Amino acid sequence: MKKLYYDSPYIREFQGTVVSCEKGKKGFEVILDQTAFYPEGGGQPTDTGVLGGVKVLEVHEKQGIVTHYLEAPLTVGETVTGVIDWEKRFIHMQEHSGEHLVSGLIHERFGYDNVGFHMGSEEVTIDFNGLIEWDELMEIEKKANEIIWDNREIYADFPEKEELDALDYRSKKELTGDVRIVKIPGGDICACCGTHVKRTGEIGLVKFLSMIHYKGGVRISLLCGKRAMADYEKKREAEQKISVLLSAKPTEIAAAVEKMKAENSRLQDKLYECYKGMVENRVNALECSEDSLFVIEKDFSALHLRMMVNRILEEKKGKTVLALSGNKESGFIYIMGSQEEDMRVLSKELNQKLSGRGGGSVQMTQGSFFAEEAQIDEVLSEKGFRKIN
Repeated sequence: MKKLYYDSPYIREFQGTVVSCEKGKKGFEVILDQTAFYPEGGGQPTDTGVLGGVKVLEVHEKQGIVTHYLEAPLTVGETVTGVIDWEKRFIHMQEHSGEHLVSGLIHERFGYDNVGFHMGSEEVTIDFNGLIEWDELMEIEKKANEIIWDNREIYADFPEKEELDALDYRSKKELTGDVRIVKIPGGDICACCGTHVKRTGEIGLVKFLSMIHYKGGVRISLLCGKRAMADYEKKREAEQKISVLLSAKPTEIAAAVEKMKAENSRLQDKLYECYKGMVENRVNALECSEDSLFVIEKDFSALHLRMMVNRILEEKKGKTVLALSGNKESGFIYIMGSQEEDMRVLSKELNQKLSGRGGGSVQMTQGSFFAEEAQIDEVLSEKGFRKIN
């Protein structure tokens, strides 16, 4: 089988003869005498496209044979036309060449090995077996982009044994037989079977997104070329929307958010004091009693409900107290407390009767009821609770 993607990764359309076609678990398994469809491997996803007018779902290689998985069968002996999904292929070429450049520069500077590589639908991740600081990674990014913009030619071929033996190249495993070498001048020399762009300029751009500690080393997320530009545009649009909402220049939105955050914190403190005053007024208006009480405050948060329950119990204005907020659609959140009764038992009983859920400790429970307010009033009245208006 001839692998045309090694002749040129830029082949978008080709013809091949169907050698075999069998039905399998992933569709119809088709083998050609030659193909330009790249099979999944080496961290690079499978090519997709159309073969003989039929959609190509996946492409895999086993023991040197490339198998195409199709939605429908093809006729053995027929010559068919294959059309590569070029948009997807070129993105993979940009990303694979970008990964080589980054891995080579990191290996050169730190001596670390690339121990994991994945080209996902959203981003590329690379794992290295050593630690890197973010500012050091930014230096790698800068150097990688300088090489990209220098538009250096990328070599990808099978060198003769004598030439191969003289090369100092990266490889994740011991290799036998023909070895394909991908070389980026000043950037990397690595054994690789993937598809690559012809010149570094076609990578377009390398942009690191994040870096986390992973298995004693680091995992780096990055974007290249078209996906890097698409990510920039998405973030630019978001920045513009935020800029309009904050009435601030794009370069000043971080300061505007900090100011808004400080103002929000001040207002939250003020709001807390207001609710605290409301709670104190409600509690002061109550007589001391041994009754079980419940109150519905539809605008209270769980924090304010808990405050009310605690204050009523502290002032001994009720033996068991249940405070609720909300409505049937979103649910009535509740806080229930007592200094004598086991709240877990009572909470479980009320949850069963009022389509609720929740739990807690002996002294206090919390949860939600999904029932009509009238039903809540009725069930609580039956349990001996008196409603506070």
